Amino acid sequence: MIRLLHNVKIDWLSQRRFWLVFSSLLMLAGLGSAVARQLSGGGTDAFNLGVDFKSGTLMTVSFQQRPSDDAIRTALEQKGVQGAIVQSTEKPNEVLIKVPQQGSGEQAQAQAQVDAGQAKANEALASLGSEVGAKNEKTDAVSPAAGRALRNQAIAVTLLALVGVLLYIGSRFEWTYGAAAVITVFHDVLVTLGIFSIMQWEIDLTVIAALLTLVGFSVNDTIVTFDRIRENLRLHRRTSLYDLTNEAINQTLSRTVITAGLVFFSVLALVVFGGDVLRGFSLALFIGIIVGTYSTIAIATPLMVWLQRRVEPVKRTTTARAGGASASENTTSSARSAKAKAAARGSQRAARS
Repeated sequence: MIRLLHNVKIDWLSQRRFWLVFSSLLMLAGLGSAVARQLSGGGTDAFNLGVDFKSGTLMTVSFQQRPSDDAIRTALEQKGVQGAIVQSTEKPNEVLIKVPQQGSGEQAQAQAQVDAGQAKANEALASLGSEVGAKNEKTDAVSPAAGRALRNQAIAVTLLALVGVLLYIGSRFEWTYGAAAVITVFHDVLVTLGIFSIMQWEIDLTVIAALLTLVGFSVNDTIVTFDRIRENLRLHRRTSLYDLTNEAINQTLSRTVITAGLVFFSVLALVVFGGDVLRGFSLALFIGIIVGTYSTIAIATPLMVWLQRRVEPVKRTTTARAGGASASENTTSSARSAKAKAAARGSQRAARS
């Protein structure tokens, strides 16, 4: 096997408090962004959900002379479109306009209502004047039933994947390893979603596919390290778990760098050359590969060591209590046996006399 790094002697666990604080700040930043955007006005949401999950119409509009976002939003409101979201893109003269589903109840599920939202948005763009040169480049529409079903299925698939990870690692290793791996995967997904909330990148079905890919990548990397820890525990029974964990991370570091590096550059090519169609998928993978590689070293192993240190004293206490109870039972039975023998001797003496 190719080894890029030899005789690495780094005490990774000594920095565990710093890593945990850093990860907590990352997740809090994403949570703060989601809450602030949800509570604030101006037509923003916690996450920039695509039309796959949020019913309505998504229009990509280009301009010869681009008006401000407020001007576009005002024109939409004047045409009866409330709650529209206007977002800039990487192109300076292009915007994304999300038009909520028009109507309510069963009426909102009719295709005519989807077309009505698009028609009102086109009227609003035309009212801006011919000098702005508005042109509808692309339109996507999803009904409420389809959007709700896709959203629920995406959540269910992600949760089932995490449960499967917990069951697999729990059966192959101890439950502490499985718990640490699942918490780490949750961390990776939450950090990635938090960055998507901060940057307001669109989340669609391709992003969900990227998150599921991230779950597999992160778990695979974590299992490699956990397996080396288990091997070291068998070979060096008198060495502390702290030292064995550091040794396992250093031993697998070369493999981690090679694997993560190859995947990183492959995903970087997708980000640069993949275009708008694969932008969400490639960005989610790009962030996830970085976060997943980091969390294997900085989150999974410290959590496993912490859980093991909490479990071992409980095991020892339980074993000691069981041993004490057994000893007490043996003592009681011995005393009873001695009393029975003494009584038998006494009866024999009485019979002789």
